[in-house]
Amino acid sequence: MEPCDFSLETGSAAETQSWGSRLAALLKPGDVLALAGDLGAGKTAFTQGLALGLGITEPVTSPTFTLINQYRTAEGIRLQHVDSYRLANAPLEMWDVGLADLFAGDDIVVIEWADRIPGLLPDEHLEIKFAYLGEGWRRLCLKAHGAHYARMIDRLARKSAVE
Repeated sequence: MEPCDFSLETGSAAETQSWGSRLAALLKPGDVLALAGDLGAGKTAFTQGLALGLGITEPVTSPTFTLINQYRTAEGIRLQHVDSYRLANAPLEMWDVGLADLFAGDDIVVIEWADRIPGLLPDEHLEIKFAYLGEGWRRLCLKAHGAHYARMIDRLARKSAVE
């Protein structure tokens, strides 16, 4: 595994969601989060926490079969929740559904199974790798791609050190 800019461990889905909510407080329109990890490692739970942190009250589910779920905050910002797990040729099929267009707007874009489409990700994004450690424990490894995301990780790390 590549070195992390910041890593943390969670002991439950609720704790994984809580970290998602903490990160949501640092997001701004146009941010892109690239999530990777095995099935059941916590990607969707983390995204549920992001949505809660953004004030989205509707249930957030994995878009495995629909490819993209959209949620809107009270301020009108859209959370685009993308999943490339079930695609036979993920890069081509994500290109066809207009993934690049999502990056051009002011939406917050979260991509599960982003490791299946590395050539389509924007140069600047936040990469989060999820690893199953056993008995409910997960490790999240955050890596910044770009100065904006490096500052975001620094703020998240400083905030967690205070708590």
